[in-house]
Amino acid sequence: MAIQPIRLFGDPVLRLTAQPVTVFDKELRTLVKDLTETMQDAPGAGLAAPQIGVSLRVFTYHVEGVTGHLINPSLDLSEEEQDGPEGCLSLPGLTYDCKRAFGVVAKGFNEYGDPVVLEGTQRLARCLQHETDHLDGVIFIDRLDREQRRAALRAIRESEWSREAAPTVKLSPHSTFGRAL
Repeated sequence: MAIQPIRLFGDPVLRLTAQPVTVFDKELRTLVKDLTETMQDAPGAGLAAPQIGVSLRVFTYHVEGVTGHLINPSLDLSEEEQDGPEGCLSLPGLTYDCKRAFGVVAKGFNEYGDPVVLEGTQRLARCLQHETDHLDGVIFIDRLDREQRRAALRAIRESEWSREAAPTVKLSPHSTFGRAL
């Protein structure tokens, strides 16, 4: 297990649609462990594989004392909505109110390829939606209204972390179509 650097807003990997996981092997279990350890170290409520430079449909979460992961998720959203504060480890220090579905049923797989169904409301629902968005190349500020998005982009430009050099991109030796870093 190893704590990985978290990719920041502006890194191209955050805008890619992540590839589905097709092989459930030791390498995938190592990725899940790395994601979990990195998320807990940050600390965060969730972390998607693209946020550590791996363009695969995997994320971890830690909400209300429960830690888990989901691979190749699909979501069924409630019609009822919630509006509340949301942040992102790829946008350190920024929090904005974001509208999300109040409830979610998430279906996917665990690290061994066994089917998993998660049902959540409020914070867990928000987390599952946020992390699945990352797998689709969507960042939560994309869901803000025009005025809030402008404020968020201004705050990003003014942040110290936005002036850091982007990481060097390397091709992965793994079978992720060259999208893993």
